[in-house]
Amino acid sequence: MSEKRAGRVYWRTNSKGQKRAFGDFRDYSDVGGKRKALIPPGARTPTTDEDVAMKLVVKRVKELEALRRDKELIGVTRKVGLESYAAEHLLKKKKAGKVRDRTLMESEFHLQRAVEFFGADTDIAAIKPGRVAEWSAELQQTLSNSTVSHHLSALSNMYRRALSEDLVTRNPVSDMMDKPEPAAAEAEWLEVSEAALLLEAARVHKGHHTANPFTYELIGTMLLTGGRMSEVFGLEVDDISLTRKTVTFRPNSWRLLKTKKADRVVPLWPQLEEILRAYLLRREREAPLGRLLFPSPKSTPEREMMLDDMRKILDTVAVSAGWEKGEITTKWFRHTYCAARLQNLDRGQPVAVWTVSRELGHASTDRVENVYGHLGDVRHRSEVVEYRVEQHREALAKKLDTLEAGAHLAR
Repeated sequence: MSEKRAGRVYWRTNSKGQKRAFGDFRDYSDVGGKRKALIPPGARTPTTDEDVAMKLVVKRVKELEALRRDKELIGVTRKVGLESYAAEHLLKKKKAGKVRDRTLMESEFHLQRAVEFFGADTDIAAIKPGRVAEWSAELQQTLSNSTVSHHLSALSNMYRRALSEDLVTRNPVSDMMDKPEPAAAEAEWLEVSEAALLLEAARVHKGHHTANPFTYELIGTMLLTGGRMSEVFGLEVDDISLTRKTVTFRPNSWRLLKTKKADRVVPLWPQLEEILRAYLLRREREAPLGRLLFPSPKSTPEREMMLDDMRKILDTVAVSAGWEKGEITTKWFRHTYCAARLQNLDRGQPVAVWTVSRELGHASTDRVENVYGHLGDVRHRSEVVEYRVEQHREALAKKLDTLEAGAHLAR
């Protein structure tokens, strides 16, 4: 590639003989001036037209002069484009290792929408609360308030970093007067008898409606620990102690936990012990145990992989038990554990809300008291969390008959 200079504009000729224009603004290095390709608006490559190149140079010099004046007047030293800073912000979050890859992907998607609205080269310091309110209003035309809140949170988190790096003096998201309020939704959960029916469906239809070899054990673990989906997906064999009767949730190389307070140990209830003891013995007979309790079917002997979804598995089981496809989600299992656990007795007295909160990985009791604290319509007092279908056979008689008939046909 050859280069020809003529003052501030210089030209590079590529291997195809095409002449492209560049500008040298290094005399403005105190305000970010550097060599820059002279690309017209809407184009992807530097211009080949001398007149266009000169106009772009004049425009850039005016911008740099303005920045220099701002520096002299109010101490502004750096203009930071939204797109470039958003990418830098996400990279730093990833390096910090405090958030999950899935969360990073969601933040990237939300920030990309911000870039599309405000403009890639817009100085982050120039975005005011009013403009953020306009973006919020536009998003609300097609998205729920809850989803819009996620978008605003991603942008606000970026500005928190910018504030810490002295790149801006305010967070325009925090300074908004009216933010969208997500609709308060009642937590969905299963009555103990319903959970027993679903778990029985997973057991009865095991191997008939899905290729997954641990459908029953996976659903049982979620119902009997209250673990979040990713937490259960990332459980290792060593996290299950059959001797101490515990299940330990802790960060590992497969996934982090949602918060710093989410590290916890929950009881290995007798029903889950029975399920997992038989499961681990079967696994040992079939092949050497790997690290993951529930490895993805995509795993190979050389590379073990974590599950990333269970919607098809869950739908298969739920539909066989009489629910609609997509009706039950994994969040129901966490809520169900909470509701069932709150009905437990501890030395003859109702279990403490604080105990249940810690088993769910919360730092306080607020979440349990305000959102999860449902006892359902049917009281099922017990010393342990369990969903045994034989305890509810009379109430579930017809559904169980249908379930067993369906399993028989599946064979």
